[in-house]
Amino acid sequence: MSTRLELVEQHASPPVWAALRAQAQEAAAAEPSLASLLNAVILAHNSLGDSLSYQLARKLSDQELRAMSAREFCDAAFADEPDLVRQAEADLKAVFERDPACKSYVQPFLFFKGFQALQTYRVAHWLWRRGRQTLALYLQSRMSEIFQVDIHPAAKIGVGVFLDHGTGIVIGETAVVGDDVSMLHGVTLGGTGAERGDRHPKIGNGVLLGAGAKVLGNIHIGDYAKIASGSVVLKPVPAHCTAAGVPARLVNCPTCDEPARTMDHTLADVVYDYVI
Repeated sequence: MSTRLELVEQHASPPVWAALRAQAQEAAAAEPSLASLLNAVILAHNSLGDSLSYQLARKLSDQELRAMSAREFCDAAFADEPDLVRQAEADLKAVFERDPACKSYVQPFLFFKGFQALQTYRVAHWLWRRGRQTLALYLQSRMSEIFQVDIHPAAKIGVGVFLDHGTGIVIGETAVVGDDVSMLHGVTLGGTGAERGDRHPKIGNGVLLGAGAKVLGNIHIGDYAKIASGSVVLKPVPAHCTAAGVPARLVNCPTCDEPARTMDHTLADVVYDYVI
């Protein structure tokens, strides 16, 4: 079984930073009106970490949180924990590989709010783990305001994660999301009420969560499972199975091998209806 660092390194190769710079140069030549933006955010920097720090500070700053301050703690996070940059590489590659609308790394890096919200969460999670909870929650608030994505900084999210469109995604405090997960807009990983403690879903590796899916409570969604769009899942889903409906039932076991990578939202013509 691969370690987390090995998974990150697998996702990060070939080098994303070199490709991002080359694509930014091409975009700047093709669209001079955006050349200054491309230079400021990407081409003026020597590493993906420096560029990402600048981009996050540019997006998140406001009257209370100045861009220079935001960049300082982003730089501190990336220097203290270089895996954060490798995770960003894996996330960027996941968008490029799984989103047919994505034609280059430049597009998600500059414009896709799912990718940007996820990187904001990663910095906020770093702050949270170091006891800087007030600032972490401030970033959660800014993330929600700017990207319409609400991820609690205490949640645990793996690498190679793709938030498609992003709008309306909510991930609760005790949620856990594995590696290579894909989720579309409107997904909620929430609780079932006002309970406290460990109350949010645990999503396995390679899971595909369709648009508007609601997974509620401290339940486990097994590796490479698929949750159909619009479903409400209140009970565990076994690995390699598809759950669909309100409330959700198992309709397809096994499902396709890697649903999060293929982004295959279809259901089989013949389904097997199991109550869960």
